[in-house]
Amino acid sequence: MSTIDQSRLLQMRSSILNQNQALQRAAGRATTGGAEASEGTPDFGSAISAALQQVNAQQARASDLSEAYERGDTHDIVSVMIERQKASLGFETTLQVRNKLLSAYRDIMNMPV
Repeated sequence: MSTIDQSRLLQMRSSILNQNQALQRAAGRATTGGAEASEGTPDFGSAISAALQQVNAQQARASDLSEAYERGDTHDIVSVMIERQKASLGFETTLQVRNKLLSAYRDIMNMPV
């Protein structure tokens, strides 16, 4: 059996850490000592959450305008239909993104190790 040289192992470790920091700097990310993104850059979860909140707000806006038209509070059918189309398009886009994410997740989970 061969013996493990501890100094060489530590040198390899520091080399890997230096390369990792250089790659993060090249990608425009500040190193915070952990594996998290910098504070100014939103992570994936918060970006998806913000997008879902925007779609939800658009759905609520379209619903409010539709109800106002049905009550007779407004007579502008064009703005009602435009808001409904925006809400529909946002929902369809969200649905397609969800489907792509699920497909990617399944592909990753089925990869052989």
